[in-house]
Amino acid sequence: MPLRLPPLATLRIFEAAARHKSFKVAAAELGLTPSAVSHGIDTLEKWLEARLFERSGRAIDLTPIGRQYLPYVAEGLSMIGVGTERIISGPDRRRVAVSVAPTFAAEWLVPRLGRFTARYPEISVSIDTSHRQALFPLDGVDLAIRMGKGPWPGTTSHLLLREVLYPVGSESYVNALKRPDGTLDWSGVTLLHVSSVEHDWPTWLAGACLECPQPRGHLYFDTVHMATSAAAQGLGLAIGRDPLVSATIASGRLVRAVQCAVDIETGYWLAAPAGEETRREIRAFQRWVLAEAGVEAA
Repeated sequence: MPLRLPPLATLRIFEAAARHKSFKVAAAELGLTPSAVSHGIDTLEKWLEARLFERSGRAIDLTPIGRQYLPYVAEGLSMIGVGTERIISGPDRRRVAVSVAPTFAAEWLVPRLGRFTARYPEISVSIDTSHRQALFPLDGVDLAIRMGKGPWPGTTSHLLLREVLYPVGSESYVNALKRPDGTLDWSGVTLLHVSSVEHDWPTWLAGACLECPQPRGHLYFDTVHMATSAAAQGLGLAIGRDPLVSATIASGRLVRAVQCAVDIETGYWLAAPAGEETRREIRAFQRWVLAEAGVEAA
């Protein structure tokens, strides 16, 4: 059964007038006259057989029905606009917007990004590191690198890298904790915790089959980056998370406190809106990220 849709032009007029609470301002935005906006609202109200605005002189306000209707219209127009943007390609559309967790962006993606820009100098990349999960397609994000168990409904998701956990610290801190037989004196350890993650010290201890140590102390942080930075400065041991700490270990700022590593079920996934991608720029970035992750895994 086909959907019953009012004239689409009247929906644009309604959304603009509701957003600005002014027929005059909506008219200026849409390139219409105020009388044309008023006529468009009248047409939509007659089609719906419901009043959307209360008019008092030059002032307007949404009726309860208008307030109920507005989110549906606004979201629908937004989806049409974003969908249109995603299939338009040209010199001014050679941009890929990627939503990435801040630590993954800083420790894994950005250090490799130069290889992408060298290969595709004509493509611009926009990195969004806000903590909120991007909503396809409303947020204007083309791709997202998400950490979790994946895949997610409504997306095409590819697993990039699984997380691997092991304790890390500065070389001097770890050496000071080692007994003559090479084992770690846990009574002298300050454990650095990350309060915002699901898997931390309890997960590693369980996977390593170790009794919970009685450490010297505890410090708590809200991000993985802060905890590993504190570990690199000799404040204690943190749970290192491959692939996030591999570069820091390679640089010598961190070392593995013990060799036991625990694989967990979460990982980093490349997610995109479901459906076949048509823009060359997005397909190029997808192929590049998957290739980089393949090299890392190998």
